[in-house]
Amino acid sequence: MDLGIAGKTALVFGAAGGLGSGIARALAAEGARIAVADINADALSQTVADIEAAGATALPLQWDLSDLSVIESRMQAIDDTFGGVDILVNNTGGPPPTPAAGQSVELWSKSFESMVLSVIAITDKVLPGMRHRKWGRVITSTSSGVVAPIAGLGISNALRMSLVGWSKTLAREVGRDGITTNIVLPGRIATPRITFLDEQKAKREGRSVDEVSAESVATIPVGRYGDPREYAAVVTFLASVQAAYVTGSVIRVDGGLIASI
Repeated sequence: MDLGIAGKTALVFGAAGGLGSGIARALAAEGARIAVADINADALSQTVADIEAAGATALPLQWDLSDLSVIESRMQAIDDTFGGVDILVNNTGGPPPTPAAGQSVELWSKSFESMVLSVIAITDKVLPGMRHRKWGRVITSTSSGVVAPIAGLGISNALRMSLVGWSKTLAREVGRDGITTNIVLPGRIATPRITFLDEQKAKREGRSVDEVSAESVATIPVGRYGDPREYAAVVTFLASVQAAYVTGSVIRVDGGLIASI
């Protein structure tokens, strides 16, 4: 299937590893030009090397999403290199594991700026160009915690939920401009973030990481953690021409983990 995104420009956040790196590679394999952004500039080099080895073009951008002041300069760099962004993949890092109660206002504020406000501000920067071209894709990766809140991830559950309401509202506002906006929920995908969460849970409960991971896998109907490439394939389809009638949706990529309908 030709996804129809060859020559399109994609901006992918969190692209130094995990889900973001997989998404960037998958989009590049379809012929898209990729601006890869991450707070860790050194770690971006491997993603860029992989994309270029596949014959695609990548622009690495060191980008701290908690610093809203850099948005203008980073967007200008993309415009200068590729032109406007056609596909935006909002893939932010998560806050530290915490209960919902008793967290400092400073931590809530910092997490809100990097996880929510940055996503909204960056999307607002790319929308005028998408509207002018009558084509665009805004794909925001959140967490299964927006459907079934995850114990110990109080800040993540609360703030990621706000992105679901924002994305759904935005879909109605931009649909007639040829722009789709969707939320994608990863279940337990084998990334450094999941490894970290398993390690933290093991530490809190005085158990081994292997025991915690095995317990987690036992709750997943397909019986394993997901592969980042499987998640990236769904995101890449949502970015395609063929997915033009999918908008305002919340797509689960979780191996059946979320028990609710």
